[in-house]
Amino acid sequence: MKAVLNDVVIAEAPESELIKIEGNWYFPPASVKAEYLSASDTPYTCPWKGDCQYFDVSDGGAALQDRAWSYPEIHASAIDRVGRDFSNYVAFWKEVQILP
Repeated sequence: MKAVLNDVVIAEAPESELIKIEGNWYFPPASVKAEYLSASDTPYTCPWKGDCQYFDVSDGGAALQDRAWSYPEIHASAIDRVGRDFSNYVAFWKEVQILP
């Protein structure tokens, strides 16, 4: 699967390596092209996942603020709930298309 912004592939991995949580596909960290993300200072804590790290996403042009996120240190109960460790996996908001 691919995460695509304006024809630029931001992340790519086989579906078997992704994790779907609450309707969002989370890509493994190694599958994400870091040059298209920059860490944001926007704070957020999910009550069941933990502290969130937001990222601005760019296709090489203008950046879209807080359109990607991950959980660097997730709660142990979240791993139990999902069935896999998804620490540092990255999900994307609607402007970034998720394609097969």
